[in-house]
Amino acid sequence: MTTQNLLVELFVEELPPKALKKLGEAFAGALADQLRAQGLASEDSLVTAYASPRRLAAHVSHVWLKAADKAVQQKLMPVSVGLNTEGQATPALLKKLAALGADVSDPAAAVAALKRAPDGKAEALFYDSLVTGATLDTGLQKALDEAIRLLPIPKLMSYQLESDCELPGWSSVHFVRPAHGLVALHGSTVVPLKALGLTAGRSTQGHRFEAAVSPVVIEHADHYAETLARDGAVIAGFEARRAEIVSQLAEAAARLGGGVRAIEDEALLDEVTALVERPNVLVCEFEPQFLEVPQECLILTMKANQKYFPLLDAQGRLTHRFLVVSNIRPEDASAVVGGNERVVRPRLADAKFFFDQDRKKTLASRVEGLSRVVYHNKLGSQGERVERVRAIARAIAQPLGGEALAQAADTAAQLAKSDLLTDMVGEFPELQGIMGGYYARHDGLSEDIAFAIEDHYRPRFAGDALPRSAAGVVVALADKLETLVGMFGIGNLPSGDKDPFALRRHALGVIRMLIEKDLPLELDGLLAGAWPVFGERVVDAHTALADFIYDRLAGALREQGYSAQEVDAVLALRPQRLGQVARLLAAVRAFAALPESPALAAANKRIANILRKAGEVDPHVNPQLLQEPAEQNLYQAMQRFVPEANAQFEAGDYTASLQTLAALRGAVDAFFDDVMVNAEQLDLRLNRQGLLKSLHEAMNRVADLSRLAA
Repeated sequence: MTTQNLLVELFVEELPPKALKKLGEAFAGALADQLRAQGLASEDSLVTAYASPRRLAAHVSHVWLKAADKAVQQKLMPVSVGLNTEGQATPALLKKLAALGADVSDPAAAVAALKRAPDGKAEALFYDSLVTGATLDTGLQKALDEAIRLLPIPKLMSYQLESDCELPGWSSVHFVRPAHGLVALHGSTVVPLKALGLTAGRSTQGHRFEAAVSPVVIEHADHYAETLARDGAVIAGFEARRAEIVSQLAEAAARLGGGVRAIEDEALLDEVTALVERPNVLVCEFEPQFLEVPQECLILTMKANQKYFPLLDAQGRLTHRFLVVSNIRPEDASAVVGGNERVVRPRLADAKFFFDQDRKKTLASRVEGLSRVVYHNKLGSQGERVERVRAIARAIAQPLGGEALAQAADTAAQLAKSDLLTDMVGEFPELQGIMGGYYARHDGLSEDIAFAIEDHYRPRFAGDALPRSAAGVVVALADKLETLVGMFGIGNLPSGDKDPFALRRHALGVIRMLIEKDLPLELDGLLAGAWPVFGERVVDAHTALADFIYDRLAGALREQGYSAQEVDAVLALRPQRLGQVARLLAAVRAFAALPESPALAAANKRIANILRKAGEVDPHVNPQLLQEPAEQNLYQAMQRFVPEANAQFEAGDYTASLQTLAALRGAVDAFFDDVMVNAEQLDLRLNRQGLLKSLHEAMNRVADLSRLAA
């Protein structure tokens, strides 16, 4: 049976731009999946998704007019239920067969056509039938209905359509936006579908203003994108339109020369792609005097409010030019350029006004106002939060840099939240911290303090830079620890995919700073020092928070390519200095590659089981009670190699420490072959348990090697 390519398009009013890409992919994917499930398309059928501001479409290759008939075997019931003692059909069996469409006029013949086969402990009756394959008309209708139902629509709209039936009136339709057209073509043939009150045809609409004809008639499924581009002035494909915008942005920046480039922002690019059907990039500019305002403010207002692409010079500094992606291509674009320049000017003027007004008050003068801003109803005000962060910061800073660092961190922590009360941050919350740094410099504070204020939210996201100064690291650690301890202390924990206070991100930030800065701080000490600053407001959830942080660390390490066994072996010992974890993992990986590793890991697992059953065991060994040659040899080997391994461990050479201990493999194997640990004589049993306890402690300083056992 020959196949044709299929096209389905829904023509609607402007779709939500931030959801368009996902909607397009979901619509095409669900439609193709449903066709495959019904046998109308194969796994080899190619699916192309189209999504523009006013349409969702899918092109599916090699779609059949009718799916192949399919042989199906159905289990009916146990033989004991379907047949009586004489082997004749029971009423229950005949009723079941009739329901399946089988001919039961001759019960004996109907029974003879059935198959008997084992089903668990009993025999069952099976019925073979041929299911007629779905036709494209019915199968595509079902696929389209399901694709519409499964769309990840952010919010449904309800609208009315005039009824097309004999009875007058209106019918309610629920969809992401009002739909006005439906195209369904199998090759060049219209498939008679209905959806959202519409009947399928071959006509759609092009660009609102620049289409060559209206309506745009699609003659063949394979000519969809070409016809829309030629007659409708629309680039139908999301990725094709996005690539066109990227190309035009680069060309426009290159024409200006001097190494100028458009700012890179993938989310903005996706959003703009979802706003235009026929992109046309134009160069605009604003008055250079606005560049006195911090560039972060100008960039944010242009991107967030106007969807413009700011232009940076070769040094990454903002220029007074920007790019706009227009949806029209007039011969004279001066009116479009002028309009966009007029629109952006008040936005930039607002930013300049906020900046000028904010600098009339110092950050220090705003600190008192934080006591009137609620942070959390169980944790008090932002002012109280600041005092807690200050106390935690001083405690962290003292062992890292003494009183000088503690004083710098205290000053930065005191001022870090003050910019929350500024007009600029009130308008653009994304600039909190950044504006604090600018205002700190204006107040005459040192660059170190300004950096610490600016960086104390870092890292804000995966891959974000860490704070640049020691004071910044201290305040960032203190800020994240205050959030984690406070939220855990009131039981406000993440659940499933819900994490409103970004506790997972805060935990990963703490982990990254401790590891990447290799800070000589112990995790338990950090957490223990943070609880008292809350007083009676929270309960001590130290263990739960530590578990949470180690879980985040385990996930991060696995994402970096370490195996689950390696990560479990190292983190089972709860290393306190997270900066050492990478070296511990490297040592475990090197140990696992040794030929002695499997046997020693298995022995470690066996030793752990013996000690667990024995309860409290004293690691002391009396050499006089070592009777068997194998236990004497193990003790002597330990006397030789364990001190060397311990010295290497203390020196931080974890790989060498484990490799030294690998020399015990032969003595350990012989011990378990020849020695009965749980001897009847009490002193012998306790001595042998003590020997194993001392061996276990020596071998598991780097990691729990039993976790490497298969």
